Amino acid sequence: MTTQAARRRSNLTPGFCVGVVLTALIALLAGVSFLWTPYDPTLILIESRLLPPSSAHWFGTDHFGRDVFSMILQGARNSIAVALIAVGIGLLIGIPLGLWAAARRGWVDEIVMRSNDLVFAFPALLLAILITAVAGPSAVNAILAIGIFNVPVFARLARGGALSLWTRDFVLAARVAGKGSFAISREHILPNIANVLIVQGTIQFALGILAEAALSYVGLGTQPPSPSWGRMLAESQTFFALAPWLALFPGMAIVATVLGLNLLGDGLRDLLDPKTRVER
Repeated sequence: MTTQAARRRSNLTPGFCVGVVLTALIALLAGVSFLWTPYDPTLILIESRLLPPSSAHWFGTDHFGRDVFSMILQGARNSIAVALIAVGIGLLIGIPLGLWAAARRGWVDEIVMRSNDLVFAFPALLLAILITAVAGPSAVNAILAIGIFNVPVFARLARGGALSLWTRDFVLAARVAGKGSFAISREHILPNIANVLIVQGTIQFALGILAEAALSYVGLGTQPPSPSWGRMLAESQTFFALAPWLALFPGMAIVATVLGLNLLGDGLRDLLDPKTRVER
């Protein structure tokens, strides 16, 4: 085993391993929901309403008689889809903007950064309210709100990382060789800041899960009949004393997903950042 491989292995902390397991489990549940659920998550059976967890209904049923476990499975798929697309929007728009601002500087940098400040003034929930006031509540509008909020996060991160590299010798050598700003940003700057962007993407993914749950909780995210963890929590409030499992299981799903992604992000930071690698 090489020294580098040994160092990487030594950074596989228990927290990182737990994060990998939790994230893989949630992803597996979301994938399984495409092929199988114990019951139709939208099937209403009034005669089966508010049944406690049992062998027939592992997580019980809700006030409409829907199987909670089936709703958790499909809710995982919906939450992951919304967060993943929203983070993708932030990556695809924010990174080029940050690299462009760092390469051009001057008025371009000023316009990009002040625009980012303007977007930061509107949290994802407020953006969702503004968007849904015009277009109506939906998962698509939740994706737009979370995605727009992610753009300045990645733009600032890409700009900060790029600025620290533009004065490095290998970048100066590339400029002397006749390469333009676009080529240098793509071939030299981006690969050197990719590790930081990957870690931040993992963190924003976790925040996207929370944001989707929050928007669905207030009725601005995924709309019925599609299950959503946030809306399941909102609907469970009325029946909390009678059927606490209605809040327990979607709450645990959100906690497990966000915890797993945060632990995964911390572990990736330690693995990918040479400054944090230590021999154990």
